[in-house]
Amino acid sequence: MPSSSSTSSKDTQQSEHSSNSDEQDLTQGSLIKHIFRLALPMIFGIMAVFSVSIVDTYFVGQLGTMPLAALSFTFPVTMAIASLASGLGAGASSMVSRATGADEADDAKRYATDSLLLATVFVIIISALGYATITPLFTLLGADENILPLIRDYMEVWYISMPFLVIPIVANAIIRSLGNALWPSIIMFITALINVILTPLFINGFAINGYFDIPAMEIRGAAVATTIARISTFVLALYVAIYREKIVLLCRPSLAVFVKSAKSVLQIALPAGAGSIVNPIGIGIVTAVLAAYGAQTVAAFGVATRIESFACIPMLALSAVVGPIVGQNWGAGQTKRVLRTLQFCYLLCIVWTLMLALVFYLFAENLTIILASNQEVADISTQYLYVVALSLVGFGWIIVSSAAFNALGRSISGLSFYIVRSFIFYVPLSVLASLWAESEWVFIAIAVSNLGAGILVASYAMFWLKKAKRNDTEPNWRLQSEH
Repeated sequence: MPSSSSTSSKDTQQSEHSSNSDEQDLTQGSLIKHIFRLALPMIFGIMAVFSVSIVDTYFVGQLGTMPLAALSFTFPVTMAIASLASGLGAGASSMVSRATGADEADDAKRYATDSLLLATVFVIIISALGYATITPLFTLLGADENILPLIRDYMEVWYISMPFLVIPIVANAIIRSLGNALWPSIIMFITALINVILTPLFINGFAINGYFDIPAMEIRGAAVATTIARISTFVLALYVAIYREKIVLLCRPSLAVFVKSAKSVLQIALPAGAGSIVNPIGIGIVTAVLAAYGAQTVAAFGVATRIESFACIPMLALSAVVGPIVGQNWGAGQTKRVLRTLQFCYLLCIVWTLMLALVFYLFAENLTIILASNQEVADISTQYLYVVALSLVGFGWIIVSSAAFNALGRSISGLSFYIVRSFIFYVPLSVLASLWAESEWVFIAIAVSNLGAGILVASYAMFWLKKAKRNDTEPNWRLQSEH
């Protein structure tokens, strides 16, 4: 695909590509080394981002059970929107990484640029719709008239901050697709640090020498702090993408070029975004199911899922880095390296889950009481972590498999993995368990869902990739070049 400003020869493109460090060429060298080199900084970056949720939960929890329950109601919605943005990032990463592996520099830049333009259109539409539907949406999710005002306080600000969330998610995915996980991690860490510092200040209020007086904003203050932090993400991510990696074209494409490249990105992004949003939808439905047990149980579920999300960070990091490795190697036609990458990631998920289960069994009570508003909420949260701990290996296999298949350009398969977990296992089993049992049985249903779906998905992924290897499948992902 042509760049509208491209006058360079193929030799110049190859020279640009080869100027990258050998470490960023994921088609050569040790796969294990590449996985750890990319995953380790991502672990710290994602940990920093997830710490924002933990800090928000802690300080909002100090305001009481009702604000904590309100924050729990917002979690599936905010997670769903972030997941849609991640879908755009997955589409961009898939196309850019495969173009990079195939040594097509102009295609990579075109896909990167048009993905950011798509993100801009997306954020305008979704933020406007979301802002206008706060009350009906959360009423549908089970929020009552006592909690709705608190939810509105938080979500009104959150929707305004959406541009500073979505566009950096796509930009960071593009940067990672080039084999650079360090800068996205640094950006995430800086942003999280700003958020962690500002959250208690805006929730509780502060004054500087009597001249600068900010009143206590309570739950709205958590959203304001997040907005300020996201602005820094926006600036840093675009700076790295445009000026350091030079992957963005600072020129207006022709409409025909934009439509053609945007179509390719959306073919991956739409199913990938839908796949990412399936899990938050499932959590939202289960939150509504648990609302029948009372605000204490909803608050406890919110606490537990935040701890669970934080604990799954290494597996989330694997899902973030498996895409660039799989994409570049698939673009270069190296299917054996794709298979070995996924096998090693599965093994790492097993090792991490065993370590995680041990930590939960020893320290879950201490962790939940820090975030919970009272002892009853902490007890229910602890019960959840005890039941679900070992099953998280299945969830890890699902997210890694989905990321890998998105990178292969098979995002419908990636979507189906999440659908199997959420709508074949997670939601039906949770609803059935809630009909005649206490909340503990809902937690058991969630654990069964993780394991059952994870085994099914991992088995299919291995079968498909082994078949692709035996048949020596030739990757056929790229649009016809017009250079």
